[in-house]
Amino acid sequence: MVYDDVLPRKVLEQGFPFQGERITLVGPRGIWKPKSMTLPISITSIVNGPYEDRMEGDNFLQYQFRGTDPHHPDNAGLRELMPQKIPLIYFFNIEPGKYIASWPAYIQGEDREGLSFTVALDSASSIHHEGKLPVTGEPEMEYGRRAYITGEFKIRIHQRSFREKVMRAYREQCSLCQLRHPELLDAAHIIPDNDPMGHPVITNGIALCKIHHAAFDKNILGIDPDYTVHIRQDILEEIDGPMLKHGIQSLQGNQIHLPNKKSERPDRERLEIRFGQFREAG
Repeated sequence: MVYDDVLPRKVLEQGFPFQGERITLVGPRGIWKPKSMTLPISITSIVNGPYEDRMEGDNFLQYQFRGTDPHHPDNAGLRELMPQKIPLIYFFNIEPGKYIASWPAYIQGEDREGLSFTVALDSASSIHHEGKLPVTGEPEMEYGRRAYITGEFKIRIHQRSFREKVMRAYREQCSLCQLRHPELLDAAHIIPDNDPMGHPVITNGIALCKIHHAAFDKNILGIDPDYTVHIRQDILEEIDGPMLKHGIQSLQGNQIHLPNKKSERPDRERLEIRFGQFREAG
């Protein structure tokens, strides 16, 4: 794969060739219909954009109409997809110029008073390999499946958004060893995301390579509120190969490499809590 599940906008704008024409996947409008097509091919949500697309309590997406006219051609195009059960691609903008995608996405209702469509995401396995129509089952089962998948995508949005923000803040390098290969880097939580303080915000994250992330999670190394690295005493006394010596033990007493912006640096209160857990483990 050239890209993981985060796609650059320039690739989506380039699209793909089809029957002698180039089909673009996104455009200047959130409801996108390439010139050679009769119906929209994708919808896009943009963070802090002009429309307040949102996930409701039932996990389905409420996607805002274009403007306030229900009969605008873009809105009419989405409405026409409903009875034919034609799927769309749903793009969510997690960072400037970066998107994650979900396919298929179905328009399954509308609220003209609230000026929004109800959108449900589904899995690719729900599509017949020989055609467009979805595999149908009991309505309750289909509803539940789509609600679950749409909810899972919401979680994925938070996870990928967190990672992209942390990677950008740390200039896509490990804060301990400065490894610069994104595929070998993680956005590590200081406080786990299942904790009330484990919010997916930059100040609760540190960019770590996969080895140092695992060492941090297992309390082999800790980072104090002054951003100093500590290695657990039994690990410091252990004799092993060069990876342990140079990759772990040599970090003792080092300062981590911090984001340039002070507002994006690790929260000291969270580090104090996490460092306390490291000391207890030692």
